[in-house]
Amino acid sequence: MNYRSTRDVSVNVTSAKAISQGLSSEGGLFVPENLPKLTEEKIKAMCEMSYAERAYEVFRLFLTDFTDDEIRHCVNSAYSDKNFATENIAEISHLLTGTYILELWHGPTCAFKDMALQILPYLLTCSAKKTISDKKISILVATSGDTGKAALEGFKDVEGTSITVFYPEDGVSVMQKRQMTTQEGSNVNVCAVVGNFDDCQNGVKAIFTDENMIAELEKANTVFSSANSINWGRLAPQIIYYVSSYVQLLKDGELNFGDKLNVVVPTGNFGNILAAFYAKQMGIPIGKLICASNANNILTDFINTGIYDRNRPFYTTVSPSMDILISSNLERLLYHLTGEDDKLINEWFGKLKTEGKYEVNDNVKASLKEFFYAGCCDDKQTKDTIKKVFDEYSYLMDTHTAVAYKVYEDYKAATGDTTKTLIASTANPYKFGYAVYEALGEDATDIDEFELIGRLEKLTGTTCPKALSDTKDKEIRFTGSVEAKDMSKVVIEFINK
Repeated sequence: MNYRSTRDVSVNVTSAKAISQGLSSEGGLFVPENLPKLTEEKIKAMCEMSYAERAYEVFRLFLTDFTDDEIRHCVNSAYSDKNFATENIAEISHLLTGTYILELWHGPTCAFKDMALQILPYLLTCSAKKTISDKKISILVATSGDTGKAALEGFKDVEGTSITVFYPEDGVSVMQKRQMTTQEGSNVNVCAVVGNFDDCQNGVKAIFTDENMIAELEKANTVFSSANSINWGRLAPQIIYYVSSYVQLLKDGELNFGDKLNVVVPTGNFGNILAAFYAKQMGIPIGKLICASNANNILTDFINTGIYDRNRPFYTTVSPSMDILISSNLERLLYHLTGEDDKLINEWFGKLKTEGKYEVNDNVKASLKEFFYAGCCDDKQTKDTIKKVFDEYSYLMDTHTAVAYKVYEDYKAATGDTTKTLIASTANPYKFGYAVYEALGEDATDIDEFELIGRLEKLTGTTCPKALSDTKDKEIRFTGSVEAKDMSKVVIEFINK
């Protein structure tokens, strides 16, 4: 299994090269040359496996230049009770008949990014030994909140690596910021950027392809890689939990093999829902992929019209991890839907860069409608949904999960589709405590984040994870803030430190 670039199909690299490099040299994203298939026999056999064992079976199909022992080392090191608070790793809660909440936030940073970023350091260091054994790796991350902390936690003190995380200065929750700025580790660096997530993401991508930066790296005997989902090593682990969830529902008797399972994903950068699309293409009987957005509803408009237009207002919302107007992983989807037409990809994304918009052709528009449904909701609807679900089911959800739930309700009302459905829950509600507390009808004015934790626990009868409450006693290490144009200086200074 080799990997090609979405912008140059002549590029052909191993999985180790794709993971260690992160982004293709011309700016394209690495994609597998074909998607392997999971047979009915294999899917049923997975019913008796643990999460780590299921991950091993899937990774073997994608990481063909890794030995079996290397893959086992990666999955067993990542998916253990040492890193996750639950034996099943990805828990499934039942709200009502046929509606399931996939809790992806039982890892060390209480967000779904842990599902990939606990294993990425192992995949990356193993890949580096095969491809760049004599060089250090500098990880660059742009985050809208959760990726940053999960990447910092995964890579802290990993030998031969350093990591710099950029986040939008006013675009993350109070708890997300505190998690990042108190991060421990000798090889970590965190910096705020004046602007939004797209400014951070564009800045990181520009650094990757900047010839002056590459020359500076050479001097430092270092290469860049990424922990964002532009890196295949970040995206591939996300396929696992959709495969595993279907298998688990099969094992639990909730599904019979072949039964369709719709999947709802709160979506910003499009990686999480793309992973579900890949699982479907591999043979998991997934039905409709329901793409849920907040007020930054660029994906809703795109899926419904085929026009991607980032020339629009940017909103700071209570679901900040979705406050994105440039969804990087959409490029991978369009590469597949165009029949791997790199010329079209270059044309469309060239227009996105120069004009801020592009329109796909009729064939792609039809494919988008075939696979996806898209909807959105605003902050008031998000908060109303948190209260409604808690009042009806005593289930407390975060703001992003609430967006997904609301869009799913709208989908059912619009289509009458009663197919059993899995809703991806991407973060623990205490990561967005202020919005959740206010959603339940309470006033959070002049309350600090730790008093708020106590009040929310008392109000709901739930418990804040120690990973969040313990940040109260941690030193704030990172207070820097820069303009987007100065991000490269931050990276150079840290590399040469």
